[in-house]
Amino acid sequence: MLDVGRHPNVELLAYSEVEEVSGSVGCFKVKVRKKARYVDADKCTGCGACTEKCPTDVLDLYNEKHSTRKAIYSWFAQGIPSTHAIDTDHCRVFNGKKCGICQKKCEANAIDFEQKDEVLNLDIGAIITAVGYDVFDPVKIPEYRYRDLPNVVTAIEFERFLSASGPTHGHMDRPSDITVTKRIKELEKQETRSLRTLARFEDKNGKSSVDFFKEYEAKGSGGDDNLEQWAAKYKDHLALDKELTALKERAANFTTAKKLAFIQCVGSRDLRFYPFCSGFCCMHSIKEAIIAHEHDTETTSTIFGMDIRAVGKGFDEYKVRGNNNSNITYKRSRVAEIVGGPNDNPVLVYEDTQEQVVKREEFDMVVLATACAPTAGMHDLSEILGIEINRFGFFTTSREKPLDTSKEGIFVCGCAHSPMDIPESVAQASSAASRAVQAVTHENLLKVS
Repeated sequence: MLDVGRHPNVELLAYSEVEEVSGSVGCFKVKVRKKARYVDADKCTGCGACTEKCPTDVLDLYNEKHSTRKAIYSWFAQGIPSTHAIDTDHCRVFNGKKCGICQKKCEANAIDFEQKDEVLNLDIGAIITAVGYDVFDPVKIPEYRYRDLPNVVTAIEFERFLSASGPTHGHMDRPSDITVTKRIKELEKQETRSLRTLARFEDKNGKSSVDFFKEYEAKGSGGDDNLEQWAAKYKDHLALDKELTALKERAANFTTAKKLAFIQCVGSRDLRFYPFCSGFCCMHSIKEAIIAHEHDTETTSTIFGMDIRAVGKGFDEYKVRGNNNSNITYKRSRVAEIVGGPNDNPVLVYEDTQEQVVKREEFDMVVLATACAPTAGMHDLSEILGIEINRFGFFTTSREKPLDTSKEGIFVCGCAHSPMDIPESVAQASSAASRAVQAVTHENLLKVS
C-alpha cells in the first residue's frame, strides 16, 4: 500500500464517493465527491496527539464495537494516507458544544473545522470496481443466539481478538468476562465516591458508618433528615460492595477461551439467504484456530460443517496440519441451535451426520463463519455506473470475458465479482488492470495521457 501511495502515476482519493459516471470507454466523465475530513491531510503528520486528548469516546466499528475510539480518529493503523478525520456525528464542536481541544493540541495546525467537501470531475479511460463485501448478519438466524449469548461471536470479531492491535490485545478473553471486568472498574469508581460521601457524614457526626448503622437499625429511625440520608447512602454502599465482592470472586476464576467451536456456512449455502459457497470461510476458520493454538497451546478447536472446502493449492495440506499440530477436530455435522450453559458457556445442539445422532457439547466460545455478502452500496453503484447485477447481488460479468461487466470499459475484481480469498482477488486485480490497459489503448478509442 505504501508503494501505491508513493507512485507518481497513482492518485489516491481516499474518503471519497463516486456520484456520477457518464460517457463511454476511453472517455468516461466521473464526478467524485471528496468528503471533508476537517483535517488537512497535507499538514497532518499522523502523530495522534489530537486523538490522545479528545474527550469523546465512540464505539469503534473497526474493532466490531468491542472497544472505543475518539471523535477524531484514523480508521486503522498504517492507513494510507496517514491522516485523521473528525466524526461530525459525535464531535462536540459539530454538536454545538465548546471543545476544540484537538485543534489546540495539533502542532501542525492541521485541524480545520471550516473545511468543505470538494467535488472533482475526472476524465477516465476505463473503470475497475473493487468494492469488497459485507459480512452476513447472523442475527437473521435466531437459533444461533448471536447478541443474546455474549460468547457467540463472528469470525471477524474473533479475528480482531487475535490481533495484537485489537480490543483484547491478542488475548482470547471472552466477551462475557470482559463485560464483568468493565463492570468491576465502574463499581470501584462508584465505591470510591461512596466512601468519600460516607467520610463526610462520619467526620460531621464523629462516628463510623458501621457503628451508626447498628444504632440506626436498633432504633428503627435516625430521627432527622441528615441521619436518614446517611443511612440511605450506607445501604447503597453495602449493596454496591456486595455486588463488587461477588464479581471479584467470579473474576478470580477467569481464563482465556480454551475450548473453541467454529460453525461453518452461517448464511451461505443456505437457500434462506445466500445459496452460494463463500469460498474462503473454511480456510479462514482453520487459520484462526491455528493462530488461537499458537497463542495458547492448551487451546482445542472443533470445526462444525457440512464439509471442508479446501480447494486451493496447499489448502488440504494446511487443513491436515491443523488437525495434526494445532488440536483441530473437523466434525461433519449440522448445528441446530446454540443455547446458554453454565458460566456463560454456549452449548451446541447438533446432528453428527456421520453417526446420525443428535449431540450437545459445551464450549468456552463459539465463532460463526458468516457468509460473504454483496456490499450494501452495490445496487446504488450499479445504477451510477450503468451496469447489471446478477441474482446473487454481485456485478454481472461476461462468460467469455469474466472480468468484463455489461458495459464496455468497466471491469470488476475481487468480491465485486463473487466471493473469493485474498490471493485470488490479487490475481484477478492484475487481470482487471490488464483488461483496462487493453481498453484504453485500443486503436479505435481515444488515448488517455
